[in-house]
Amino acid sequence: MLAARALTEFADVVTVVERDVLPEGPGPRKNLPQAQHVHLLWSGGASAMEELVPGITGLLTDAGANRLPLTTDMVALSPQGWYRRWSESHYMVLSSRDLLDATLRARVLDDERIKLVERTEVLGLQGTAGAVTGVRVRGHDGAERTLPAGLVVDATGRGSRAPEWLAALGLPAPRQRQVNSGLAYASRLYRAPDTARRGFPVLNVQAAPRGGGPGRAGILMPVEEGRWLVTLTGTRGGEPTSDESDFERFATEELRHPVIGEFIAGAEPLSGVAFTRSTSNRRYYYERSRPWPDGFTVLGDALAAYNPVYGHGMSVAAQSAVALRDTIRARGWGGPGLARALQKAVARPVNAAWDLATGQDVFYPGATENGPTLRDRILAAYVDRLLLTATGNGRIARRFTDVSSLERGAHVLLAPSVLLAAAAGPLKPQLTGPPLTAEEWKAAVPLG
Repeated sequence: MLAARALTEFADVVTVVERDVLPEGPGPRKNLPQAQHVHLLWSGGASAMEELVPGITGLLTDAGANRLPLTTDMVALSPQGWYRRWSESHYMVLSSRDLLDATLRARVLDDERIKLVERTEVLGLQGTAGAVTGVRVRGHDGAERTLPAGLVVDATGRGSRAPEWLAALGLPAPRQRQVNSGLAYASRLYRAPDTARRGFPVLNVQAAPRGGGPGRAGILMPVEEGRWLVTLTGTRGGEPTSDESDFERFATEELRHPVIGEFIAGAEPLSGVAFTRSTSNRRYYYERSRPWPDGFTVLGDALAAYNPVYGHGMSVAAQSAVALRDTIRARGWGGPGLARALQKAVARPVNAAWDLATGQDVFYPGATENGPTLRDRILAAYVDRLLLTATGNGRIARRFTDVSSLERGAHVLLAPSVLLAAAAGPLKPQLTGPPLTAEEWKAAVPLG
């Protein structure tokens, strides 16, 4: 939807080819299992969406989404200890994926320049190794045809078949990297207690990637209609299950702190347990491919897919769509070499999110064929020191949210002032428990 919106500035007609039938409102989408789990829209992604679809954040909050400040309304246990709830630096927009998709979709498809073709599957690219001129599609009636295009954008997600399509044109396979921690995640909806329906923070118990065993984590996120969406995760050997009777136990006994279990123990379940395993980090380096055909670009999860627990997929996709628009503005529509320039541009927002995700996951057993590299270990040691410093230094905590919210690149963590602060360590003593207020604790059930 965002890529289509970006292209309306340059094309008379933008055709969105959709294999399934999209719901009219905030309903479940076929072939989108991750929609049942926690999604975060960081402020860096929300700002990108606002550039393309002005007013979208307001529409989301009007529909029930929550806009919460960072780190004020995030109660998080990092691998190095509890973060304090500092004053607002950035923010996050929280809702179910169904609500976010429906709100954005309604606004984008209201544009008469965008044509939606449903129940239609893309079979391959039309053209040559030098230039893509369209796509071959098959409709629900089985009939095949060709859709000509000045630019084809692959935004088909984790299931992208772009490597096969390029190979069919005689182009070499792109370089790729995969980091697979074997993560599984299970999610369940709850009705929040009356005392926790407004202004309740996100609860986030993070895993310890270098703890020597499986990484188990959990997040409780307030979403629309006074509900909590709770996602529990575990890497290879420490996975949660789809068993409803085991969900609360895992949250209470398997995570590094039982705070999420304490809250869901007193909440009413509204759904069963949704369970998913397709969570590996995978990136294609299309921007390094030579040759690269004119008229074709890959973005979003089709370009790079991340472990969902870091919540960066939607924000990176939004920033890549802005990069798509800005690059065409700068170079002009249809010029030679435009597609290569586009591929380089849409890959840039990927870098920070990719390093954040794989820099942690690479330490889990079996995540990569050869284990962490020396570079991975050096960076991890520095990140550990920064995380420790951030537990008691508000300025360093803000630098972290600069990066995690995708507002700024990771280079800010290498500034001289940050290096000095890391050497000095935290300025305040570590917290001994979650920094929740007495009012917030009223929604919890103490576990004996």
